[in-house]
Amino acid sequence: MSSTADLALFPLNTVLFPGGPLSLRIFEPRYTDMVGRCTRAGSAFGVVLILTGAEVGAVAETAVTGTSARIVDFYTMPDGLLGITCIGERKFRVTKCWRQSDGLHLAQVEWLPPEAALELAEEYRHLGELLRKVLPELGDVYAAVAKHYGDASWVGCRLAEILPISLTEKLELLELDDPLARLAKLSPVIRRG
Repeated sequence: MSSTADLALFPLNTVLFPGGPLSLRIFEPRYTDMVGRCTRAGSAFGVVLILTGAEVGAVAETAVTGTSARIVDFYTMPDGLLGITCIGERKFRVTKCWRQSDGLHLAQVEWLPPEAALELAEEYRHLGELLRKVLPELGDVYAAVAKHYGDASWVGCRLAEILPISLTEKLELLELDDPLARLAKLSPVIRRG
């Protein structure tokens, strides 16, 4: 039996995966308020992909599958705006959505079951090794992310984040609940070295 929760949503032109990093520049009052509430309550907010529309201003049509994001750091950016660093936590499906008077999207979400921890099969070990080489080259983005190079779900999620594939493809990969199916879809994209 799945559980539900009410969650503030942050529609973005990105797909956040469980365990993945997300850095955001916060400048709209609705999101500044949301960050303050999440920080005070120690709660997460939801990240959903924008299907049509824009990140700023107008109402956007979003995907129904998303990932909760927990704020792990906040700082003042050089331009004086608020910057936050988040880590993706749990996948969810939006069951009902509405907007506050300030424009903040809220949703009732159904938490999706976490993926099973599966050892990376021999046929995909090269993908874990590829990540071991590539992630340090991406700078500080993955510095605070726990590394699980032998876990099929973790490897598939990290590859889906960094590979140059469309946002629609990334969303389809997020929606999969089988880590091996995700790796099977990603493997042909990567040339074995």
